[in-house]
Amino acid sequence: MQPERVFSLLSDQTRLRALMLIQAEGEVCVCELTWALEASQPKVSRHLALMRESGLVEARREGTWMFYRLNPGLPTWVAGLIDDLRERLDGLDVFKEDLGRLGAMHGRPEAQRCA
Repeated sequence: MQPERVFSLLSDQTRLRALMLIQAEGEVCVCELTWALEASQPKVSRHLALMRESGLVEARREGTWMFYRLNPGLPTWVAGLIDDLRERLDGLDVFKEDLGRLGAMHGRPEAQRCA
């Protein structure tokens, strides 16, 4: 994974916010990301596809739902960068608000799998 590709992916606000939520939660459904980011499903899915194609995240399907997590095979420098980013960005309002909306979402998929 080339540094310029990683930084290009992280330079987009939607991708960065989605990645911080994925890193914080371990695994999230597209429905959770659309809720937390207050963005349309096609927009979120398009950004997730770019991150998946680059190898930054992995997806798994459960029924009609797609769940995303960080790729466990990320190079150490990329995984460390993401960890550091989350630690340093955690206090910013936009990230607090995203996590707050996600936490307030009713019927989150860990209990109901987006049903």
